[in-house]
Amino acid sequence: MLKHLLFYHLIPQNLSHFTLLFIALSTICITAQNSNQPKTMSSSSSSSPETTIAPPTTTATSDSKYEAVINSLTPLLTTLPPTLTPYTLLHDPTITTQLTTLLRLPDSGAGDNNLCRWLYDTFQTTIPDLQLVVLRYVPLITGLYLTRTIAKQRPLAGFEAVLLALYAHETTSRDGKAITVTLPDLANPSLYHETNATVKNVATELNVAVLSPGLDPHGTVRSTRRARIVGVALELYYGKIRDMQLGSKLEFCEFCVVWAGQDDGEIGEVLKGGGGVEGRKIPLPWELLQPCVRILGHCLMGEDRSRSKDHQVLYEKACRACRCLYARALQEIDPKAILATGSLLKLIEMEIEACDSDPTELRNTRVISL
Repeated sequence: MLKHLLFYHLIPQNLSHFTLLFIALSTICITAQNSNQPKTMSSSSSSSPETTIAPPTTTATSDSKYEAVINSLTPLLTTLPPTLTPYTLLHDPTITTQLTTLLRLPDSGAGDNNLCRWLYDTFQTTIPDLQLVVLRYVPLITGLYLTRTIAKQRPLAGFEAVLLALYAHETTSRDGKAITVTLPDLANPSLYHETNATVKNVATELNVAVLSPGLDPHGTVRSTRRARIVGVALELYYGKIRDMQLGSKLEFCEFCVVWAGQDDGEIGEVLKGGGGVEGRKIPLPWELLQPCVRILGHCLMGEDRSRSKDHQVLYEKACRACRCLYARALQEIDPKAILATGSLLKLIEMEIEACDSDPTELRNTRVISL
């Protein structure tokens, strides 16, 4: 329940409590509906020592696209799992470790980089399971791209091609329109009560909160539109975050620390193998920070820490990323950033207090709770 409180701080603050309660309940219902939808990917295993291609059950055109993706990926890897399916491409550590290592090489991101070309072609297949594989590496791509671009002031055509493919996909699917939420206005008569008041023009009385602004087509990444294009890629990642691997979320939290400009020993570990790029503070406008806050909110409240030690590590890294971004917001005196990141810290404090408090203990307070 606490993770939905973050939505309160991402909408206009001049709304009534009834309106905010209506939005919160709507958000919870939508989340519950999405969580009940079955996943389309399933794991498969094989005892054969040879690598076999197991395409998903789709049309012949999709099967040929899948085989082309596998055939172009095979030369890039030194070790292959026994069976290649969309699930193994997304979750198998043998593949993800090798691809992550290749992306962290100093020459990765160039226009002639084979891995970037493979990621671009894979996403263009329009097969949802294969597009999830590309989205898994969005935190690493955006982290390396922003850090290297700001530090070296040179274009990275390979990374930009992948980001533009994600941006173009979202622009087409949304028809360039903004994502908005229509909020009811208590000044209008209620549907459940009789009134003699004159009905006002509903079209002019509605409050609209913009969750994601409209999208304009872009064929290149300019410095003035870089944050928006990267932000849209992170929005796509957040939309499928429940299907993402834990290591992908850890990479995102680590890069948030780097983006905040916290110069400590961990930055060297994050960027290890990244071509000697030093951690450097990057611009964090709201169109880039907003999806970051949403992803961090999931890392804090959307994972069950009791499942494994890795989930506890994710929670700790997300907490540290929130503190770093909050310190950055205070330094720049950015009201929106202070409110959003401060809300995450408040959620962390509330959870700690709930774990430490004893419900049977009487509190020493002058406030009577009914």
